[in-house]
Amino acid sequence: MAGGMSHRVGGDMGRYALLPLRLFLGITFVYAGLDKLTDPAFLASDGQGSIGALMESVRDTAALPGLVDLALKSPAGFGYAIAFGELAVGLGTLLGLFARIAAAGGALISLSLWLTVSWAATPYYYGNDLVYLMAWLPLILAGAPLLSADAALAGRRRGRARGGVPLSRVAQVARRGR
Repeated sequence: MAGGMSHRVGGDMGRYALLPLRLFLGITFVYAGLDKLTDPAFLASDGQGSIGALMESVRDTAALPGLVDLALKSPAGFGYAIAFGELAVGLGTLLGLFARIAAAGGALISLSLWLTVSWAATPYYYGNDLVYLMAWLPLILAGAPLLSADAALAGRRRGRARGGVPLSRVAQVARRGR
C-alpha cells in the first residue's frame, strides 16, 4: 500500500516538475530584458559596455558572422529587439501565456546568442547560452499545463465546448456531422 501511495504522490509531484524551470527562465529573462532597457551604455552603438562594442568584439569568432554583421547595421535597434524579446519571453513564460511560443522565442534568442556571443567559449560548456537553449526545450515540448494562463484558457474552452454535454458526446456528434 505504501508503494502505491508513494507512486501516486510522485506522479502528482511530477506534474509540477517543470514549474521551477519555468520560474527560473521567466524571472531570468524578465530581469535580463529590464537590465538591458535600463542600461543606457548597453543600448549605445559604441563605447564600453555597448551592444555595438560587444558585437564588434565577437564578430571574428562567431559561428555566424553574418548574424553579427546584421546586428552591426543597427546595434541600438538590435539591442532593443533583444531586450524587448527577452522581456516578452520572460513574461509569457512566467504567466504561462502562449507558453510554447514564449519558450520557442527564448530558445531562438539563446541559439542566436550561442552562435554569436558564446561561440568562442572553451570548453563549450562554459558558454551559458547553450545551457539556456537546452533548458527551453522541455518547455517547448510540454508548454505550461499547470498554474498558467494557457491552462486556464484551455479549461474555459473545454467548459464551453461541453455546454452541459459530456465532451465525448460532443466529439461523437461532430464525427457524425450532426
